[in-house]
Order: sequence, then structure tokens, then C-alpha cells
Amino acid sequence: MKKTVKVVAAIIENENEEILCALRSPEMSIPNMWEFPGGKVEEGEDLHTALEREITEEFSCTIKASEVFKKNVHEYEKFIINLIALKAKLIEGEPTLSEHSKFVWLKRENLKSLVWAPADIPAVEQLVKEEV
Repeated sequence: MKKTVKVVAAIIENENEEILCALRSPEMSIPNMWEFPGGKVEEGEDLHTALEREITEEFSCTIKASEVFKKNVHEYEKFIINLIALKAKLIEGEPTLSEHSKFVWLKRENLKSLVWAPADIPAVEQLVKEEV
């Protein structure tokens, strides 16, 4: 039986209505694909705490997580991912790279120009539909 991994992802929007997109490095699982940054929810952690911790660890900046934006379950070859995307605001610092290869800020209408990790695609589609 495949293991199910509970993961949170941040939909971080800046003042120009651009969304933070991160490229997974060649060393990561699902390499060289774009994602909304985040990570695994640890035992006993709530979604907001997990997401705020992951962004601090991966990007050395502080966010405030808010409402759940999109939930999606995706089955990969070796595991199942339960991805919960939350809206978030950057409250301190600027994102800096540690684990990812690069990041970009993109407007909603340009999100589909990237090659996304399969689990992130429903959130991408929802964002594009939601145009502000």
C-alpha cells in the first residue's frame, strides 16, 4: 500500500497580484517541476503552523497563512500526496533560495507557462479562473 503524505502549499501573493512559484531542484523528489512552496505537515501540527514553518525553513522569510484555497489528492508512482494549498501573505523578509533551484513571481494569466508538479495543477487552474 502506498503511503499518503499530507502536504501544505503556500499561495503567496505580492502587492502586484503576482504569485510565488518555486522550481524543485534536481535533488528533490519530483525534480525540475514548479510548485507552490511548502512541505509536509508534522505530527500534531496544524496546517497554518506547518506552512509558516516550512516557508521560514525553505525561504528564510515570514508568512502569515490564511484560508484554505484548494485541496487535492494526487497519486504518484511511489506515494499519494494530500495537498492543501492555503492563501498566505509575506509579512517579513524577501524569499531567498535554499532548497529550490529558483523562484519567480507570476501573474495568474502566466502561471500555465510553467511545467507544474501534477499535484499543484488544480490550484494553478483555480487561480487562473479566479482572475482578480
